[in-house]
Amino acid sequence: MEEMSPQLRHQVAQFQQTQQQAQALMAQKQQLELILKETEKAIEELDKLQENATVYKSVGSILIKADHAVVKKELIDDKETLDLRIKTIERQEERVVTRLHEMRDKLQEALKTKGPSSGEAG
Repeated sequence: MEEMSPQLRHQVAQFQQTQQQAQALMAQKQQLELILKETEKAIEELDKLQENATVYKSVGSILIKADHAVVKKELIDDKETLDLRIKTIERQEERVVTRLHEMRDKLQEALKTKGPSSGEAG
């Protein structure tokens, strides 16, 4: 490919940076979804127990005895927070993907107008 103009190079760099941002958001979302699944599983397990059952929760590297109802409430609060964070990331992800598509279209158009000798547009 022939030498790109500084403006086109800048657009390509911005496109790549936006791609990295999208990948980071996807990774964050996957991590939060994993934690959410673990939290939901813990709530399910607590639901199987009787209210007066002895439960323990992890604090740092130790387990401490805890009240069933308190632990369940903490887990439900954690679940709500995780749901909210995932929804926020999904909205950010949508905006970034939309911006990526717009940037891609502009770059493809710029490469087309640059000349038919460039076979790479993608």
